[in-house]
Amino acid sequence: MTLKEFNRFPIFLLWSFLTSVQLIAQVAVRGSVLDKENQIPLQGVEIFLAGSETRSTTTDAKGNFAIQNVPQGNYILHVFLLDYEAISQQLEATVDSYLTFGLEPLSTELTAVVIERQAEKLFGIKRLNPVEGTAIYDAKKTEVVLLDQTIGNLAANNPRTIFGKVVGLNMYENGDAGLQLNVGGRGLDPNRTSNFNTRQNGYDISADVLGYPESYYTPPAEALDQIQVVRGAASLQYGTQFGGLINFIFKKPNPRKKLEWTSRQSIGSYGLLTSFNSMSGVFNKTGYYTYFNYKRGDGFRPNSKFDSRNYYANIRHQLSEQTKLTFDFTFLDYLAQQSGGLTDEQMEADIYQSNRSRNWFAVEWLLFSTRIDHKFNSKSDLSVNFFGLDASRSSLGFRGIPGFLNFNPITVDDEVNEDGDYIHPRDLIYGEFNNWGIETRFLTRYTIGEKMSVFLIGNKIYKSANSIRQGAASSGTDADFSFMNNEFPGYPYQSDFDFPNFNSAFFMENIFYLNEKISITPGLRFEHIKTESVGSYLDITYGLGNQLLESIQRTDNREFVRDFLLTGIGMSFQGSDFLELYANVSQNYRSVTFSDIRVVNPSFVIDPNIRDEKGYTSDIGIRGKLDKALSFDVNLFYVGYKDRIGAVLDDRARMNRTNVGDALIYGIEAFSEWNVINTLKWDADRYLWSMFINAAWTHSEYLASELNNILGKQVEFVPMVNFKSGFKFGFNNLLINLQFTYLSSQYSDAENSGLPSTSSNQYGMLGAIPAYKILDLGLTYQLKKIKVEFGINNLLNENYFTRRATGYPGPGIIPSEPRNLYLTLEIKI
Repeated sequence: MTLKEFNRFPIFLLWSFLTSVQLIAQVAVRGSVLDKENQIPLQGVEIFLAGSETRSTTTDAKGNFAIQNVPQGNYILHVFLLDYEAISQQLEATVDSYLTFGLEPLSTELTAVVIERQAEKLFGIKRLNPVEGTAIYDAKKTEVVLLDQTIGNLAANNPRTIFGKVVGLNMYENGDAGLQLNVGGRGLDPNRTSNFNTRQNGYDISADVLGYPESYYTPPAEALDQIQVVRGAASLQYGTQFGGLINFIFKKPNPRKKLEWTSRQSIGSYGLLTSFNSMSGVFNKTGYYTYFNYKRGDGFRPNSKFDSRNYYANIRHQLSEQTKLTFDFTFLDYLAQQSGGLTDEQMEADIYQSNRSRNWFAVEWLLFSTRIDHKFNSKSDLSVNFFGLDASRSSLGFRGIPGFLNFNPITVDDEVNEDGDYIHPRDLIYGEFNNWGIETRFLTRYTIGEKMSVFLIGNKIYKSANSIRQGAASSGTDADFSFMNNEFPGYPYQSDFDFPNFNSAFFMENIFYLNEKISITPGLRFEHIKTESVGSYLDITYGLGNQLLESIQRTDNREFVRDFLLTGIGMSFQGSDFLELYANVSQNYRSVTFSDIRVVNPSFVIDPNIRDEKGYTSDIGIRGKLDKALSFDVNLFYVGYKDRIGAVLDDRARMNRTNVGDALIYGIEAFSEWNVINTLKWDADRYLWSMFINAAWTHSEYLASELNNILGKQVEFVPMVNFKSGFKFGFNNLLINLQFTYLSSQYSDAENSGLPSTSSNQYGMLGAIPAYKILDLGLTYQLKKIKVEFGINNLLNENYFTRRATGYPGPGIIPSEPRNLYLTLEIKI
């Protein structure tokens, strides 16, 4: 396939997908849901029509719901909210209707299996509705992780089990109890989830959305209700990232109590100790949810201890029947020692060893958000979200001897003098992030003839004033984050830069319902981006004998201004109440980060002419449910890259971060879950049994490059096979979950290096990541208000790694955790 044919192919697929059917009349089903005992409106209630995924919705803060464009006919209407008795009734949809439901709380004597069974019986795997709040998800590839149905090490944010049913994700594992989430997919670097737009409750949480989109903060799974994952077509609504959107949705206030207290205490292997305590409730028109989470651990390697504290508060107040005001506040601070990376030989010999005792990493993250939601009427909604970040990160450590060119930064000795004190200073990088944004969305429903359409228009203003300073630090071993450039004159890795950024974005999407089966959703996003770098760095030249030849302070001020338009279109064909075909294609864009511009790393160099990445993403697939027993989603995806950024070796055997070339990534993603109980007709009040398969086959290739030894090579971070499978079985109060994970081998650099020779300067940082297979076991036992969770991760004790780091927490191979156990006790009052 030529590059020209490749660029046209997804558009051809989408065009061939368009069909037409006869128009028939449609009606609207509206209503409200209350707590039957307290007569309080219930938010987040699932309303489900006859099992059709596009005929479902959830109630808003006032307990109201509306399902538009319902073809005339007979349906079964299901009303469900966890911890409440579900309601099902017949509905003859011939005219517009308004219904009122009162839900009764479930008895606390019911077992965990009964409560979970009600959720799975009706819905199985959850996906986002075509319209939710002031967002459009029609025809997009969406997946929703339901945390209350996840059995695994939630205390440590274990990503394998939490994201086990999300197709095609590739992850780095740091063994830090989930302090940082590292998720990629479809050829995206997993490092700090920097290729996704990461949000919580709908607002940004990364360091700088455009200039430095790395997420040093990850919400604890124990506080979450769900995690929404929207693939590449999310670029039009949420930003320009190739990966799409990951949105962490926190638990909501309990509308049935003024005070609900939940305490979860966990212990685990390698000194793991976590304490999670939350409070929730509703007073009149005001609800709240707050928690405090403490984590500490020693890590399975020496020099890898960590300690963190995380506080969160959410307050929401119903100003009127039409208007709701919500406040969010988050604070996290943690300190982690980093044991450094290993070479391939060291990894093979002993995964427990550590070469570094002086490396530390610290984070302080403060987030806030004020959001107002207003409903003008049953058709029009407005949301305005003002959010901000005040944060810092500090990395401290020994990564090599300044000026010494021919060395391996992994194995070079950290020398001591005759008194046993370390000689060389440590490298300190301090980043400070101050940004704010405001995102406004207006969504309205209108008719064209007799057909309902949905229109979304929005604007985002984002401004940041970030800075990064780099220089020498003490030669000690403690976590002393103080600069000491004067004490170590001539230290070469010195820089001091400010990065003021500004972004204004305007976006629109519209769902056109051609008839009761087909909808088309075009969209666009206009971006104005201005990124700057203002500062200076120390330019030092060494001779062959490692002697200092020249030291010059150089100023490097840059300004990048871009204006561009992104477009996309999606289509959904509802073949039946249980089957949907969908397709979409949209453009993507990723700007160069300021760490690519002016952060000095002794492990690699940056191409001064590095450029932004451009491209597109497309999906075409089929999804649905069969007889309340089988849920499935199978899709073909394409990702096209222009000027993809990657790592290659230059003519001096140094690793160079640059625009490698144009790349193609395509594959098949398939997911299915079988609810065995519904098929076998067993007693669902006593048993739960479900099985799932999650598989992705991916091909990648560089189609064009100006560099040698790149054309035809595989793209980095792309395992050809990404497979997960598992089952969940429950009997009365006991639930058991077993999950198998397999990833085939993948490359960490664009030249597809194998196992590097011992003479290579980059030994351990470049090369293949071998295939690995992991088995995870989890158990849950619940009795009234007490729950006990136990599990074993990496049950077969596989020696493996997922990452070759070029900087912190390496450089070098970062081994993954061997077999480890955890135990959690939960009390809810």
